[in-house]
Amino acid sequence: MFTLTNKLLLLVVYGIAVCSYLTALPLSPDVIHWARIVAAVLLAVHLLEVVVCFKKVALHKGPLFDSVLLTLLFGFLHWKPMADAARRPR
Repeated sequence: MFTLTNKLLLLVVYGIAVCSYLTALPLSPDVIHWARIVAAVLLAVHLLEVVVCFKKVALHKGPLFDSVLLTLLFGFLHWKPMADAARRPR
């Protein structure tokens, strides 16, 4: 539940930031400004996370491109459950 809620929250932040460039939103300019800053900082941190945690990102069962893209969007919320599952004894 924690992961799903936080992924949805991240998508809302990214959605506000992207939509604010495409159309006028019924939000104050300060909210839009900070949503854009937060989205940019999150993407930058997640890009660094892809580089630092690449071995864990590569544990994804699908294409590597998908895992990198999901890590750019969600960060550790994407790769941490896979890394934990890989460490568990079978």
